[in-house]
Amino acid sequence: MSDATDRPRPAYGEYATPEEQRARMGLPDPVALPEAAPVVPVVVEPVPLDAQPVLPARPARPPADRVITLILLAVGAVNVLFSAPGLFSAGSAFARTYETAGIPGEFTNTQAADTWGAIAGVVLIASYLITALAAWRRLRAGRISWWIPVVGAVVCYAIVLVCLMVPVAGDPAFQEYVRSLSSSG
Repeated sequence: MSDATDRPRPAYGEYATPEEQRARMGLPDPVALPEAAPVVPVVVEPVPLDAQPVLPARPARPPADRVITLILLAVGAVNVLFSAPGLFSAGSAFARTYETAGIPGEFTNTQAADTWGAIAGVVLIASYLITALAAWRRLRAGRISWWIPVVGAVVCYAIVLVCLMVPVAGDPAFQEYVRSLSSSG
């Protein structure tokens, strides 16, 4: 329990010198370690506010954009309100159109016209709602939005036109009228 100097035996290396501790842990001699490079302090100088880089600002929305977008949406809403009911009864509308246009014969494809007219009416209403929502979201985000009602109207009416041409192209009276025009010309 005691050695020559009557000290208690050291536990866990508490009386060992740093060299003895390194040797016991198997670490290399500190003299053999390479010297670390001296630490050089870095001085950071403040940058004046006028010298800081400025991010490019988002281009400002023209003031008329909001007004033009809302006018286009209002015109579209009026158009949908007056056009949609007629599309749901397209068969009778085509019969009146034949009389007015002077097409000989009677429009007989009324069942297909009513079906395709209803499809066109649903497309018209749904596309207006989608267009209005997209335009409103861009307006709220502060982005240019006048073009959305224009593109929405063009795409919508292209689809509606195709829906309405299907029953007309399948009508025997219209086919005879087209044949008579091509043979007389």
